Amino acid sequence: MAKQHAPGFLALVTDAKARVRECTVDDVKRRLDAGERFTLVDVREESEFAKGHLPGAVHLGKGVIERDIEKTVPDAAAPLVLYCGGGFRSALAADAIQKMGYTNVISMDGGWSGWTGKGYPTEA
Repeated sequence: MAKQHAPGFLALVTDAKARVRECTVDDVKRRLDAGERFTLVDVREESEFAKGHLPGAVHLGKGVIERDIEKTVPDAAAPLVLYCGGGFRSALAADAIQKMGYTNVISMDGGWSGWTGKGYPTEA
């Protein structure tokens, strides 16, 4: 059963997505398989990350990404792909760090659920 999100939250996400570049889980899988260099950032809660995450992902939860991104990824031009459970929180986080000056940020639409739904590899 799909999650039912509140209308105000969905409006906030829609607004953020108007400013954020998105890609699909297939795009990220292709980029990883091709050996492209980018930082994959999991913005889910720590407990979600601990249960499993995409291979090579770093954890910067949505609640702390603005505080910690400059320490973790000091280069504001570095390529970043953010993901969450389905693509909503990652869009919000991408919008926030773009406002901080990060210029090469993409939100992975479909998130963890899309990734695992395709049977793509994960790590714990």
